[in-house]
Amino acid sequence: MNVTSLAIPDVRLFEPKVFTDERGFFYESYNQQQFEQHIRADNPFVQDNHVHSNQGVLRGLHYQVAPMAQGKLIRVIYGTVFDVVVDLRQQSEFFGRWLGIVLSAEQHQQLWIPAGFAHGYYTLSERSECLYKTTNYYTPSAERSIAWDDPQLAIDWPLLAQQSPILSVKDRCAEAFVNADYFV
Repeated sequence: MNVTSLAIPDVRLFEPKVFTDERGFFYESYNQQQFEQHIRADNPFVQDNHVHSNQGVLRGLHYQVAPMAQGKLIRVIYGTVFDVVVDLRQQSEFFGRWLGIVLSAEQHQQLWIPAGFAHGYYTLSERSECLYKTTNYYTPSAERSIAWDDPQLAIDWPLLAQQSPILSVKDRCAEAFVNADYFV
């Protein structure tokens, strides 16, 4: 497993060794020992989520506040997405910065997003399916959203030509970054 720190160093990209032959492929999608070698695991994973999205769907930017904050390990098992994280940790030198990366089923990569980040993604392919593990349970009362198009963040989403993103009601009503609940 190759693990790379990205432009915001606490966010990591996991690239597994994939074994292919005429039958298809095999790879180890998760190994606790290898994960702990690269990530300080404060909380074990407690929940797995599976999300299907159609082309043009934008989900996010979501996060949960303490004490229900979540770390996430996300991978795409079908299609391609543009995945974005925003650092909400006030003490971080990267506070308020965003990072975007294309994740696809073909690449088999996984993105580690620690607690203290908002997360969202935009489906580039006809459809996408994402699986992600979380370090805390989904808790509606702790859930927050930041507007995907917040001008202060100025995220450069690769939106498909002539198409506004498809948003949930929650995401259409999301808060501005300046009104977000930051992490100390």
